[in-house]
Amino acid sequence: MTGAMIGGMHGASAQRAPLAIVTGANRGIGREVARQLLKGGLDVVLTARDAEKGEAVVAALCAEGLSPAFHVLDVARDASVAAFADWLRHAHGRCDVLVNNAGIAIDGWDTPLENLPLDVLQRTLDTNLFGVLRVARALLPLMRAGGYGRIVNLSSGMGQLSDMQAGAPAYRISKTALNAATRILARELADGDFKVNSMCPGWVRTDMGGPNATRSVQEGADTAVWLATLAEDGPTGGFFRDRQPIPW
Repeated sequence: MTGAMIGGMHGASAQRAPLAIVTGANRGIGREVARQLLKGGLDVVLTARDAEKGEAVVAALCAEGLSPAFHVLDVARDASVAAFADWLRHAHGRCDVLVNNAGIAIDGWDTPLENLPLDVLQRTLDTNLFGVLRVARALLPLMRAGGYGRIVNLSSGMGQLSDMQAGAPAYRISKTALNAATRILARELADGDFKVNSMCPGWVRTDMGGPNATRSVQEGADTAVWLATLAEDGPTGGFFRDRQPIPW
């Protein structure tokens, strides 16, 4: 999985394992993405808002024989993103892979759009859209310096315009907007060895998905890991589930 990826890297980065950042990695899909990337031979910095929870994940992964790093990151706070980017620049000097997993769902299925409190929409966008943009914009200089980058945005089929339904309107709108940002950034980075894609993990048994969901976290993380380790001839600007393109 990582051989083609490392082989396609430029300069000094080609002599070492790629460095991946996974946001919201203290549980669920983010934690499993970090785990699979570590097992695939990448260096990983996992992040979370809560230091205690993040360090607990590091301890659990170390017990499996893995060696992740951790740093606090709240994607909804400008100061936290700036502090993280500064730390990463000084501690590692690079960023090869960014998995934007951190996200929230705080509006209910039974909330109609006409009654959706705008502060709920604003808070959702602040994490699910602006949070992704904050982190990507802060780390892109490191990717550009290395001439290589893979950005994976955790989206959802609930954001598909091709099959838009009612229910959870703030969450849906945030994921549709995230998909638009994916397309735009992919085009802006089309001239180099950069890949920017969205993916839908499906209905996964996590705190957000609930115990009745049909997929395991391993299944939910698979496409994100695949996109994070694409070879130079891999796709960009796409929306995927189960490693296959799906409609926008």
